[in-house]
Amino acid sequence: MMAIMRQRIGVPMPVPARLQELDGSALVVGQGGIGSAISELLNQECPGLTVLPLGRRSQPRLDLCRDEDLEELSGWLQQQPPLRMVINTAGWLHEGGRGPEKRLQAIQRSGLEQAFNINAFAPILLAKAVAPALGHGQPCWFASLSARVGSIGDNHLGGWYGYRAAKAAQNQLLRTLALEWKRRLPLACVSLLHPGTTATELSAPFRSAVPAEKLFSPQRAAGHLLDVLARQTPEDSGRFLAWDGSVIPW
Repeated sequence: MMAIMRQRIGVPMPVPARLQELDGSALVVGQGGIGSAISELLNQECPGLTVLPLGRRSQPRLDLCRDEDLEELSGWLQQQPPLRMVINTAGWLHEGGRGPEKRLQAIQRSGLEQAFNINAFAPILLAKAVAPALGHGQPCWFASLSARVGSIGDNHLGGWYGYRAAKAAQNQLLRTLALEWKRRLPLACVSLLHPGTTATELSAPFRSAVPAEKLFSPQRAAGHLLDVLARQTPEDSGRFLAWDGSVIPW
């Protein structure tokens, strides 16, 4: 029981040596549970990295649904150390009384628009904003949180129309980006990462049936994701990966 609880509470994993040796800056977008944990872990274990944690409550403010914020981000990054890593953890699943649709009759245009704005449009627009600051002739990473439910091939349960479709759209957009960057930014690696079920506000209404050993703390999830990311090279760009490094079908 103690071992299970430790896994659920989450003893942070060490950051891989490859990331510890990086210099430059790391942009972590979204400062909820996973984003905050990634920022904290990078700050603790990567002395050469300037960690830039941004979100709707940060300074500077970054709301991924506001074009003005993305334009300001692009200029602001030019004043920071060379950008080596971008990790987008922002996502939307439910808000107030609105949750994922379990049946066709529950679908509303406003819900689909919200799901796509944050889960699909925001990551590719973020990539557009940060591209001028990325790399500077050095290896760099662009990662965004996806979800296993965004896999079309792995959809055996149905439901969650908007969230599933928006994550699948993100996957296609960033897979396409990876192909472009193989030509334009050949040292960049684009990754789509599924963090597993994590004890955050996003998953709170849906995790009561999740076994304790499969529910990760944000700290544990952050360690898993950084471990997977550290193993990716430009040759791996465009992959859809689970928290343990396994490939998820599109």
